[in-house]
Amino acid sequence: MSARPIATATISFGLVSLPVKLYSTAEPASKIRFNWINRKTGARVKQQYVDAGSGEIVPREDMIKGYEFAKNQYVTFEPDELKAIEAQSTELIEIAEFVPADEIDRMCLDRAYYLGPARGGGRAYRLLSAALAEAAVVAIARYSARGKQYLTMIRPAGEGLVLEQLLYPGELRSFDEVPQEDGTVDAAELALAKQLVANATAAAFDPAQYRDEVKERVQELVDRKIEGEQITVAPQERPETKIIDLMEALKASLGAGEAAGEAQEEQEEPAKKAAAG
Repeated sequence: MSARPIATATISFGLVSLPVKLYSTAEPASKIRFNWINRKTGARVKQQYVDAGSGEIVPREDMIKGYEFAKNQYVTFEPDELKAIEAQSTELIEIAEFVPADEIDRMCLDRAYYLGPARGGGRAYRLLSAALAEAAVVAIARYSARGKQYLTMIRPAGEGLVLEQLLYPGELRSFDEVPQEDGTVDAAELALAKQLVANATAAAFDPAQYRDEVKERVQELVDRKIEGEQITVAPQERPETKIIDLMEALKASLGAGEAAGEAQEEQEEPAKKAAAG
């Protein structure tokens, strides 16, 4: 089943205009969702807005948006005024510059969208993808949509294109805000840590070997509940986070890893012999 576009836009670079469609890179429906239910009636509970002063329910037609410029002081805006102050939604992705791909800090990445060519844009689409790949650069562009202006990056993906929304500098917090503790790196401990990393290093990342075990467990419990089974979950012990002896912990980790590797080799040995014979 073909993916459905969530928006249309036009990429502008130089005098070239490239019509594109945006597609979601993920499937939000895969998340298991729960609703609030009235315990007494079994009916779903609806959300309502309440006046913070009087406590009375406020119908939607009596609501208006406001900006708090001082504590409990608001300036309000009518719908037509909000439209006037919002950025014009041109649906234009205007490329401003090209930069080396490794110049973009991963911390600046927010969310990604697949880009597909719209009708009549196939040749220009392939051309832009090939040019970015050959030059090893990405395009930095402004995208005006839904009343906002987004800072974005367009990068090649195979023979296609991906648009990634970037965070503005003012939206990105500094790591300097994270509290730190003093500590020294011991040479012997570092050698063991590097060995531990080397033992667990794979030739390539294979996402297929990972799955959402928590979601699977929740789905299993939900299915059991639907079948009428009473669910009881045994309490789990919280993991011990205090490291008494770092060197001993590293040695124990290496020993456990080597034992697991030997066990796996023993399991694979019969298959290897059968293949060789």
